[in-house]
Amino acid sequence: MRKNALFIIILFSITNCFAQETVVKKDRLTESVIEIYHVLKADKQTKQGLYQAEYNGHSPLASGEYTNGKRTGTWHFYDTYGQIIENFDYDTQTFLYEEPVSEYTKSKIIYGFDTAFTNTDRVTKPMKPGGRCFGYINYLKLYQLSYDLYNINPSEFTGVLELLISPLGRLADIKIHLKSNYFERTTTFSPELIDDDDKLFIPATINNQPVMCRIFLKCRLTAYGELDID
Repeated sequence: MRKNALFIIILFSITNCFAQETVVKKDRLTESVIEIYHVLKADKQTKQGLYQAEYNGHSPLASGEYTNGKRTGTWHFYDTYGQIIENFDYDTQTFLYEEPVSEYTKSKIIYGFDTAFTNTDRVTKPMKPGGRCFGYINYLKLYQLSYDLYNINPSEFTGVLELLISPLGRLADIKIHLKSNYFERTTTFSPELIDDDDKLFIPATINNQPVMCRIFLKCRLTAYGELDID
């Protein structure tokens, strides 16, 4: 009887190992960002194991682990120079580290509050795991240059992603502004085009009270008419 029980345990372990066998996949997220990850061999839609995103083929942008399609454990996020800008623990849903605010980061991402405040108020910005270089890629991927603008010079244009975050931490609106010295156009996208995970933020607060806030992220227009991290 004990031998039979032991055989069943071993058989179950072997079966479970085969069920978790993975293969490596590589996808291009943007013109400059490639992701390398593992998926279950039996279900190539489910991510399992190590995940890495690279900027221009050499600088790390994100690294962490998937378990049955969900991000788990501590993930590390970097800027385009490979410097760490954020650590986030998906098991506890807590930020372990975030880069200090500098004049450089202020030039890339700014926040607009719909509620007035003074210098004596305690203000926190909305936060999303992934950092300013990796966390907003899925919103940028919504954009595709319209046909009437195909002949423009991309280097003359700047893109700005605008996200409206509700006091409950929900993504309420998505806008992308394309600007140059002589042109400006705004395109609006429905939040329903975004996966549920990208609709959730830690909301902004003023004196510990959640408030509505807008996020403005500077990005660039590529030669293929797409938006990419700047």
